Amino acid sequence: MTNKINFIDLKAQYAALKQSIDTRIQRVLDHGQYIMGPEVRELEEKLEAYTGAKHCITVASGTEALLISLMALGIKPGDEVITTPFTFVATAEVIVLLGATPVFVDIQPDTCNIDPALIEAAITPRTKAIMPVSLYGQVADMDEINAIAARHGNIPVIEDAAQSFGAAYKGRRSCNVSTIGCTSFFPSKPLGCYGDGGAIFTNDDVLARAMREIRVHGQERRYFHTRIGVGGRMDTLQCAVVLAKLERFDWEIERRVELGKVYADLIKDAQIPVELLSTREDRSCVWAQYTVFTEQRDAFQEHLQSCGIPTAVHYPVTLNRQPAYQQVCVPGSTPLSEAAAKKVISLPMSPDLSADDQRRIVLVMAEFKF
Repeated sequence: MTNKINFIDLKAQYAALKQSIDTRIQRVLDHGQYIMGPEVRELEEKLEAYTGAKHCITVASGTEALLISLMALGIKPGDEVITTPFTFVATAEVIVLLGATPVFVDIQPDTCNIDPALIEAAITPRTKAIMPVSLYGQVADMDEINAIAARHGNIPVIEDAAQSFGAAYKGRRSCNVSTIGCTSFFPSKPLGCYGDGGAIFTNDDVLARAMREIRVHGQERRYFHTRIGVGGRMDTLQCAVVLAKLERFDWEIERRVELGKVYADLIKDAQIPVELLSTREDRSCVWAQYTVFTEQRDAFQEHLQSCGIPTAVHYPVTLNRQPAYQQVCVPGSTPLSEAAAKKVISLPMSPDLSADDQRRIVLVMAEFKF
């Protein structure tokens, strides 16, 4: 009997880090500062050092990171925010929650990231932010996007880096390549906690102060509220978990990059007729999801599932085709996003994926009659 293959192997990760995680959690239980305890600032300082960003503000989730960032920028009803429709709903959700309008721009078909060449045409006097998503673990074309934003009055750029924390981009880290970077510590992310959590990064002192205040109900100091805020704190226990996971994070990122290359080589060697995601030479991909494309996705997914290979689809319906968003976004055509949504399928990926399991996955893929 073959071993069960997990889509993401959090149990193996915990086994490797059990002593550190347990010790960190016990320390919080002993001091009892479950909200804004010392581990919160410790984690922020370590993440600042890791990314090179001047400020890190931990928050309750990746969604809260995006929401608080937009609030700090003063996004309001009537404003527009340019983003991609090929992403998780949270990217657009936070825009609509503030009464602003998502303007969806199509993707590059080979990376599934927003196409910078299409952004300029979408800018209007109402454009108050651009929010590219670093999908599947590869940073979007941030230099080109930042240059476009600069030409149009220094429009703030928010990198939605929920899937790309740890990725490199031209010698810099994801989350430190634009006005603001936001990431998620959802358990399945490259750096995950054991619940919800997230972080915001910026080099702007004014924005950092605003975001720290918004995170705690708009407080400048206790019971003195200078702005509208939210209850957006990341709890101390979750910070403790991430601190423990940071101990082997560099190794995990190396493994993710290596496993991505092995997948590509095995698939090519087996001459499996699926398309592979392109990775640019000037950046790395940390493969939050190892994603391939096939026109026969449903049958292919059923075949893999029947052979014990778990898969997922990120994402089967573009946001501008979602019922809740068709009436709240700027109408536009995004044919490449819609084509990708019909073809993408993600394979098991985690740093502890064994060579034997990876070969088994590809052997099962090769058995499918395309």
